[in-house]
Amino acid sequence: MDGKVYLVGAGPGDPDLITVKGLRCLQKADVILYDRLINPELLKHAKEGAKLVYCGKLPNYHTMKQETINHFLVKYAKKGLQVVRLKGGDPFVFGRGGEEAEECRKNDVQFEVVPGITSGIAASAYAGIPVTHRTLSKSFAFITGHQAGDVAAEHQWSHLAKAVDTICVYMGVSHLSTIVKQLIEFGKSPQTPIALIHWGTLSDQKSVVGTLETIEEKVRESEISNPSMIVIGEVVRLHDKLNWVQEEIAPNLPVVHG
Repeated sequence: MDGKVYLVGAGPGDPDLITVKGLRCLQKADVILYDRLINPELLKHAKEGAKLVYCGKLPNYHTMKQETINHFLVKYAKKGLQVVRLKGGDPFVFGRGGEEAEECRKNDVQFEVVPGITSGIAASAYAGIPVTHRTLSKSFAFITGHQAGDVAAEHQWSHLAKAVDTICVYMGVSHLSTIVKQLIEFGKSPQTPIALIHWGTLSDQKSVVGTLETIEEKVRESEISNPSMIVIGEVVRLHDKLNWVQEEIAPNLPVVHG
């Protein structure tokens, strides 16, 4: 049997949020290369004898380089094995799934992409924050916080500040100060609501809510760190009304009705 690579989105953390198709791929895999942020409960679905390879990455520290991961995907598939690359969230949303798919194509390896629920949507929903709302937000953008401070990317902040209602920032906690500064500089009101959602969709999820003007102090007080999703926009005001998972750990913002 020919080998094949499945780029599977594991979802944002809650193991129940993996798709049915993703779970089936996991159950039949001969090799599973998995990331740091996938829920370890999912690995219990691996079949007996499946090879588990940890590919986790931390900020400023990579257990395995991307080039090495690409090499392993091709290597195992060329042996005729069914390979699952299990990634947190969605493979094609800041997950380097596109690079891995390109590597498979370059080496004539069959591959399939199994989308997953990305944390920009899921963490927000678990905090009672809809990324769109008929009267509050008709547009949203997913961006990476890694570009904060990049002079070449500054023009993107000017567009985001003026043209998008809701901004979801991945991997942005360490750049929070720069993100806030850039958005205010390019026209966002200092009173714009913002939330940080730590370990979104998991039992120890925490949400900190403030404004662009106050959020840095609130984050310091609550000691929120990575991994956290940052959500910016008027929809954050709905957190108090729609927060169905947990009690917040920061004072409420006024709730916008209607």
